[in-house]
Amino acid sequence: MSKILIFQDGPNFKEIKDFFNKVDGYTFNPTLYKNLGAKNYLDFTKEILSFTKDKSVSIEVIGDSEDDCFSQAMKIKSLNKNIVIKIPILYTNGKSTAKLIKKLVKENINLNITAIFTIEQIKEILPEIKETNTILSIFAGRLFDTGFNAVEIFKEISDYVHQNSKCKTLWASCRMAYDIEFAKKSNADIITMPTSLIAKLEKFGYSPLKYSVDTVKTFFEDAKNSNFKI
Repeated sequence: MSKILIFQDGPNFKEIKDFFNKVDGYTFNPTLYKNLGAKNYLDFTKEILSFTKDKSVSIEVIGDSEDDCFSQAMKIKSLNKNIVIKIPILYTNGKSTAKLIKKLVKENINLNITAIFTIEQIKEILPEIKETNTILSIFAGRLFDTGFNAVEIFKEISDYVHQNSKCKTLWASCRMAYDIEFAKKSNADIITMPTSLIAKLEKFGYSPLKYSVDTVKTFFEDAKNSNFKI
């Protein structure tokens, strides 16, 4: 398997600049925009694009119907050739977005299908996207949250996708830096990580004993600086 790509998940402008040479692309969603303080969806997207240069940037639609999502996808895509349009696998009523996805594929829109949890969801849409480079974002972290083995589920999905299409699989909703090893084991093409976890990748290979000492020193200094007494 080729080297896994790292996409920075929801970075602010400073984080984009500071980590620019360490990542391969970017992912955003409405919740991340809210956390970043965005006021106008399209204007904020334009600001992001002024920092990301020629790297892939996944931007999500905010509609909840085929017509609204299609219209929004076309508007967002018009901003820059490097934009990948994120489409949820389902609408809020639980119905599939397969028809919308088919419609966007006909428009040659680069897609990132997001909030995927099951292989059945993949099997429903794969016939429409199998000849494209669509990114399939499987929410491994949230699968772990619900007590399922995300590594097993993701690998089953990823193997199926690679055997039956040109699409790429993305390990989403990371919970720790070690997720990158899970993603590699699961045959993911891409992992999206928040900046805090990308920063922790520099610790890989660090001495556990030295890290133990560093941790105790941190506790001691924090107690000292706080003037705690017992």
